[in-house]
Amino acid sequence: MVHAELTVAAIVRVNDRYLVVEEFAHGERVINQPAGHVESGETILDAVVRETREETAWGFKPTGLVGMYYWPHEDGRATLRFAFCGEVDDHAAQQDLDEGIIAAHWLSIDELTARDDLRSPLVMRAIEDFASSEPLPLDRVQHIHGR
Repeated sequence: MVHAELTVAAIVRVNDRYLVVEEFAHGERVINQPAGHVESGETILDAVVRETREETAWGFKPTGLVGMYYWPHEDGRATLRFAFCGEVDDHAAQQDLDEGIIAAHWLSIDELTARDDLRSPLVMRAIEDFASSEPLPLDRVQHIHGR
């Protein structure tokens, strides 16, 4: 049985530039969306807000669900990622960024497609989906408690 790691990602576009992070992952410098694992007891919406703040120092307000992505890895692991679009404000410039994060950047689609250091195929796929389709409303994202 495959157990997928539950992750979230934030897709933020301002003036045709996307918010991304430069980070160390598995010993390499890579570019990714603000993203990370959902912690125990946390909703996926809370997780994407938290991860964006921790990795970029920006406050994130989700506005829609861009997509859900299942990515099986060659080593047998799998990732299930929920990508949300939204807006940022309340930049805490003096905040220390999460461990492993080098910096946050605003890159154009041309700058992103020219790179060969994207962390995974999920990065461009979510951006392409965001650019080409309407996101689902957030009321379609449910957190169910109990049995």
